[in-house]
Amino acid sequence: MIRKFLLWLQERIKLGTQPASLPLPLAILADLPRSNFELIAENAMLHLQVTILKRQAKKPVLTEPDRFWLVLFSHFAVLWKQSLHIVQPDTLLRWHRDFYRFLWRRKSQGTPKVSVETISLIRKLAKENVLWGAERIHGELAKLGITLSKRTVQKYMPKNKKPFIPTQSWATFLKNQADNTWACDFTVVYDWLFRPWYVFIVMELKTRRIIHSGVTNSPSDEWTARQLREATPWGKGPKYLIHDRDGKFGPLFTKVANGSGIEEVETPPRTPQANGICERFMGSLRRECLDHILVHEDRHLQRVVTEYTTYFNQDRPHQGIGQRIPGHFDLPTSKPNGRIRSRAILGGLHHSYSRATDLN
Repeated sequence: MIRKFLLWLQERIKLGTQPASLPLPLAILADLPRSNFELIAENAMLHLQVTILKRQAKKPVLTEPDRFWLVLFSHFAVLWKQSLHIVQPDTLLRWHRDFYRFLWRRKSQGTPKVSVETISLIRKLAKENVLWGAERIHGELAKLGITLSKRTVQKYMPKNKKPFIPTQSWATFLKNQADNTWACDFTVVYDWLFRPWYVFIVMELKTRRIIHSGVTNSPSDEWTARQLREATPWGKGPKYLIHDRDGKFGPLFTKVANGSGIEEVETPPRTPQANGICERFMGSLRRECLDHILVHEDRHLQRVVTEYTTYFNQDRPHQGIGQRIPGHFDLPTSKPNGRIRSRAILGGLHHSYSRATDLN
C-alpha cells in the first residue's frame, strides 16, 4: 500500500509540474531544466499535429508516415502525453506495438530465397501461358534448371490469374481458327404490309467481311443450300462453318458443305452468343439500316442489304478488327494527303469519306 501511494504521489507531482498545466511564466521556468533535444522532439510532435489538422477539413485522417513520426517523436519527448492532442495516448501505444510486430516479422522472414529474376520469370510464364497452372510452370522451371517447390511457384504467381481451364474455350477456338472459319445466320425483317422476310448472310470471321447475302420469304433447306453453293463457287470454302441448330440447315445444306470440304460447327441450343460475331452484324444491319427504311418487297430489301453489305465491306471501319475495313483488312491506312471527299450511302443515311488522291 505504501508503494502504491508513493507511485500515485509521484505521478501527481509530475502532472502538477508539467508546463501544459501551469501558467505561462511558470511553464517557461519549468522548461528551462529540460534538454534542447527533448524540447525539439516535443515541438516536432506539435508541429506535425498542426500540419495534419490543416490538411483535413473534417476529422483528421492519419497516414502511415504520420503515425510513424508521432511514435518516433514520442520516444524522445518525456511529456509526450501532454503534447498529443489529436489522438489518445493508448492509440499511440497501439501503433508502437503494431510497428514492433511489423519490424520483427520482417526480421524473422529474412531475405527471400528466390531471386528477383526467378520471380519475374514465374510471372512471365503465367502471363504468357493462360492455360498453365502452378504444376505446369513448376515443370518448366525444372527444365530450365530452377528447382522450386510447387507451393513457392503458387506464392509468386499473379493473384488475379484466371483459373486453369482444362479444355479450350469457345473464344480461344474462334481466335485460333479465325483464318479458316465462316459464320452464317438468319434475321427477320417485316415490310410495310407486315410480311416477314428472311435475310441470310455468310461472314468471314477474321476480316468480318460479308461473303454472301440473300433474301427470301420462305427459307428452306433447299434455298439455304443454294445460298451456300453461291457463297462457295468452284468448291472453295473455309474449314469450319458456324451456324445454329435451325431446321433450315438440313441434309441438303450439309451435303453442299461436305462437297466443299467444310466442317459444320453447330452452336449449343439457346446460346446465340456462340455465334456472337454474326449476331452483332445482324444488330448493326438493323440499327444502321433496316430500322430507318420502309421495306416494300423482296427485291427492294435485297438492294438495300446489298448496298449496306458493300458499304460494310469497303468503307465502314470495324472496331472488332482494330478499326480496319473488312474489305481492306491487309492494306495500310491512307496517308493524310489530298482533299477529303464524301460519298452518300443508302440515300444519305450513311456517308463514306476518302482522300481525293485515293484510287477508290
